[in-house]
Amino acid sequence: MLSVGDLVKKSHPALFWCMRGLPKIKREALFTLFAFCRHIDGVARSDMPLPEKKELLKAWHEELDNIYVKHVPATNIGRKIYKNCLRFNLPQKQWEEILKSAALNVPHPLQAPERLVFEQYINGTAVVPFELALQIIDAKHAAATAELAKNLGRAVIITLILRDTKDEAKKGRLYMPKDILKRANIPVTEPLQVIEMPDFAFARELLAGEAELAFLKAERILRKMPPREAMSLRYTKNVTFCLFEIMRHRGWEIISPKPKISFAAYVAILVRTIFNK
Repeated sequence: MLSVGDLVKKSHPALFWCMRGLPKIKREALFTLFAFCRHIDGVARSDMPLPEKKELLKAWHEELDNIYVKHVPATNIGRKIYKNCLRFNLPQKQWEEILKSAALNVPHPLQAPERLVFEQYINGTAVVPFELALQIIDAKHAAATAELAKNLGRAVIITLILRDTKDEAKKGRLYMPKDILKRANIPVTEPLQVIEMPDFAFARELLAGEAELAFLKAERILRKMPPREAMSLRYTKNVTFCLFEIMRHRGWEIISPKPKISFAAYVAILVRTIFNK
């Protein structure tokens, strides 16, 4: 079984090396958070039978109680959370928010959710994980880190929603909020029908505008952080913004194939990140 550090290294090697500049205790906590989020997202998106999926999510609520209340975690990731993360005083409630966000796709996948549900999904899927990461990296500046988590998380998750539109639609999921579909005069919410509508490009452009504003706000805050501590966050922002720019330049009407970043571009992003650009 891979360690949590090896999991990050295998999944996102450049991100792993960006984290290497942090003290070991912070690094291990971030690796553990990454592993937890990846595991929960995998459960929610999996094709496993619904009763099994529900049972796993329920078991994780119980495991968080094992970690925080009973202090006897029963799973490998739970033991890593107990060992690596509790020293940073990360609230149990925030881990619960990640689970609640995953549960929005259970028993039925999200399809053009109301704005309130869409914001709940963004919060648990991206904003809260960034809040936890920032509490690990720099707990001293709570107000600034909360604002960074809000904007960077929003920018990242909306970009991924735009990138994965067609693949998600094939699986019965459509994360674009209903109010944006209405603004684009799209009267249906069934995913495969929505992506064939003539005005879907306009809907994608509207959602992209929310991501672009969040990128700008996140960048302003990142520039004020110590470069070493901000490196992994800046790398995440730079990679995601590169995907965003690829999609914008080719046009929001194009949803397939998914944008890909070349090896040379990844190297350039890593260099820019190292030099705090």
